[in-house]
Amino acid sequence: MDFNVKKLASGAGLFLTRAVQFTEEKLGQAEKTELDAQFENLMSRADCTKHWTEKIYRQTEVLLQPNPSARIEEFLFEKLDWKVPSRVTNAELLGQYMQDAAKEFDLGTPYGNTLEKVGECEKRLGEAEREFLQTSAISFLTPLRNFLEGDWRTISKERRLLENLRLDLDACKTRVKKAKVAEAKAATAPDFQETRPRNYVLSASASALWTEEVEKAEHELRIAQTEFDRQAEVTRLLLEGISSTHVNHLRCLHEFVEAQAAYYKQCHLHMQELQKELGSMVTEGSSSPVETDTLKIEEVQAPATGTRKARVLYDYDAADSSELSLLADEWDTNNIRLILP
Repeated sequence: MDFNVKKLASGAGLFLTRAVQFTEEKLGQAEKTELDAQFENLMSRADCTKHWTEKIYRQTEVLLQPNPSARIEEFLFEKLDWKVPSRVTNAELLGQYMQDAAKEFDLGTPYGNTLEKVGECEKRLGEAEREFLQTSAISFLTPLRNFLEGDWRTISKERRLLENLRLDLDACKTRVKKAKVAEAKAATAPDFQETRPRNYVLSASASALWTEEVEKAEHELRIAQTEFDRQAEVTRLLLEGISSTHVNHLRCLHEFVEAQAAYYKQCHLHMQELQKELGSMVTEGSSSPVETDTLKIEEVQAPATGTRKARVLYDYDAADSSELSLLADEWDTNNIRLILP
């Protein structure tokens, strides 16, 4: 119990020291150890990589699964280490509906037969889409997520540790600086004309104490500098690994493009086959036209003798004196005129 209390007190003191150092730096009252330009460039590159990788990852998720509820469900299944249930694609569902409708309408009719063929094609499109989604998730989304949830978290952790060690280092530098100022002030030659010898003894004792304090502060500074340098090297190696991350993501991007191209090519082939099938159905239908009850012109025989008659189908108002005004169902035996629109 006593050990835990001491550890807690030590941690609280360290946190307070870092907070004071951070505040003084923000107020311009303390010096800050600056990292070299190359290190700063590495950190900027890492931040940029994380920013755009996250954006690309999120938007690719939206592309592959536009339904936000489905994305949340898949996320929860993955976090719980449960198997994600197989989901029917929209194209497959549409194809199934078309085939069910074709059975209801009778496959022997042109409409029912066409529904059956289009439904089968939609199912094949849905299967191709599911295969594309699975391939893209494995070859593209998974590496991006591994970087964000693995490598980047490690980099962020080491950078936070480096920042804490930098605050400790700068706090030690400030402590050494203050101790040296106090030592110099205490080492000022005492006034030998002082009639009270006790003051002279106290002055010498204070000088010795500040000298000891300076030595202690310098020792802590050397330790802090060593820890900071070691952590800076570890962080630098992790940041330099971003180049390998770019190479890996480039390979994954090529695989994603190949999967997408194969998917669209397969969809195009399926649609071409469907067009050929539908075209052949139209050709067969035109070669054997369906008999209708439409009256043919050659079947209309003019009367051999007598007067020709014409029945008026619609009311018509004459536009000028050269035309006739007629009423619907009126029979005109004197003037037969064909009026075209």
